[in-house]
This record gives sequence, C-alpha cells and structure tokens, in this order.
Amino acid sequence: MALSEKTNSDGTDELIRRAGAGDREAWGDLLAKHRERLRRMVALRMDHRLQGRIDASDVIQEAYIDASRCLGDYLQNPVLPFYLWLRYLTGIRLAKLHRHHLGTQMRNAGREISLYRGTTPETSSAALAAQLMGRDSRPSEAAMRAELKLRLQEALNRMDPLDREALALRHFEQLSNAEAAQVMGIKEAAAGKRYIRALERLREILVNIPGGAGELLA
Repeated sequence: MALSEKTNSDGTDELIRRAGAGDREAWGDLLAKHRERLRRMVALRMDHRLQGRIDASDVIQEAYIDASRCLGDYLQNPVLPFYLWLRYLTGIRLAKLHRHHLGTQMRNAGREISLYRGTTPETSSAALAAQLMGRDSRPSEAAMRAELKLRLQEALNRMDPLDREALALRHFEQLSNAEAAQVMGIKEAAAGKRYIRALERLREILVNIPGGAGELLA
C-alpha cells in the first residue's frame, strides 16, 4: 500500500495503516474523522422527497459497512484519497436509496436543473438555494423567503454547470481544491478558477436581489 502525504493528511495515513493491520479502534477513529463531511454531502445530494423519511446517519452507516467490507481491496489499490473513497461509497448507497424509494419518479423531479453528473446523486438548484437560505422558519417571513429562494434558484440556473458544481463541492461540501478537482476530473488550477468565478458571479447576482440576499455568501 502506498499512501502519500499529498493524498491523505492530518494523521489519516497512519490510521489507515493501523486499520489495515486489524486495529478496530483506529478504524473507528478513521470513520468518525470524516462523518461530518459526509453528512454535508448527503444533506446536499439527498432528493428533497426523501428528507424526513431517511436519516443521513443511516446512509453513512450503510456506507461504512461497505467500506469495512472493501477495505482490503482499497488498501491494495488506493486510487482515491481515503475521504473521496468514502464519499464515493456513500454516494452509491444514496443512489440505491433513491432508486428504491423513488423508482421511475427519479426523472420527474420538476424543473430543477441538475448540477452534477456521476455516481453520486445529483444535487439541484433548489438544494443549493436551501443551503444558502439556512433554516429560519419564522411564519412572518415565509412569503419573502419563498420568493428569495426562487430568485436564488434562478440565479444558480444561469451559472455555468461546472461552475455550479465547483460551488457545490467547495462552498457546501467544503472539499479542498484538490479534492474538488479530482471529483470533477479537471486540473486543480482549473477547479480553483471555476470556484472563484462561481462565487463572484453568484455574489454579483445576489446583490441585486431584494431582501439582503447579498449577505448569504459573506
């Protein structure tokens, strides 16, 4: 197994080596280390029709069972950094849940524009807008927030698809530039440029939306 410092960081390589040698405590520490990042990914990618029916923790737990089963194969050929491998397995689990619960409805999600192509389920302009808006649910502001969310969706829909994906990966999933580049299959320099361009474009659009939307990316 060859795991470089550039591939994994913050003690991950050592935990992987110990886990590969059968250290269950190291394996548990390794999985706990990445749980919150995976929760952000699942929250962003889960179809809105399944929210409230499926808990992100259950999706991640199933992916961790898969990871435990496949760890030996990963150690023989670690083609991805460990977190991106876990993210990949979690994405497959989430996709299976989508197919199981939604079936043919998966292609009838309305007019939302997809922001992702790959094994991980797609996110949507609505999902990104909801992340930007947060969870303020005061009834007195419900109508204004609904209008603002719609305008945010329209703004995201007008952005270049790969720029939107860079925004989703970097700003919402909080991947590093190197990780985002690997997920998108582009060079790091290109991924960085797309993320900066996406932020600038979104801020430019948001400052012109009534209701203080320009502060959402502060």
